[in-house]
Amino acid sequence: MTDFDTKLAREVLTDPVNLLAFGLGTGLSPVAPGTVGSLLALPLAWLTRDLGLAVQIGTAFALLLSGIWICGESARRIGQHDHGGIVWDEITGMYITLLVAPPTIAAWALAFGLFRAFDIAKPWPIRDLDHRLRGGLGIMLDDLVAALYAVILLGLYRWLMTTT
Repeated sequence: MTDFDTKLAREVLTDPVNLLAFGLGTGLSPVAPGTVGSLLALPLAWLTRDLGLAVQIGTAFALLLSGIWICGESARRIGQHDHGGIVWDEITGMYITLLVAPPTIAAWALAFGLFRAFDIAKPWPIRDLDHRLRGGLGIMLDDLVAALYAVILLGLYRWLMTTT
């Protein structure tokens, strides 16, 4: 571990804003921090699934709106825009994706795979958004579009499964 990594881990684990932005420390994973951080959306989605769509949508908006500030402020505090360890945006995008997936292991695995694939591959306009927009909005927006792409494919999959 480098001095930067040690200093960053200390900052993340002692600063509440960084702790949230780094997904309670999951963003410190040395391998695939975005994927590891995305896993936090699974228990959150599971805990809110029986509370009704209004609560789930409210939770998604709360994650999104608070994430704009949390991610932007964390990036400012650590001095690096959209550091790979900032995973609040992945948690939010994954949560939004799970809103349209039936609560089955297969559907959630598909939702997880689709969201991660779009977030990693960054097809147009995700890559442009990722490079052009700064601050918390820029950090959050590319994952929101990745979630939208995954939601569209999940909706298409559900429609195809019900019409055949």
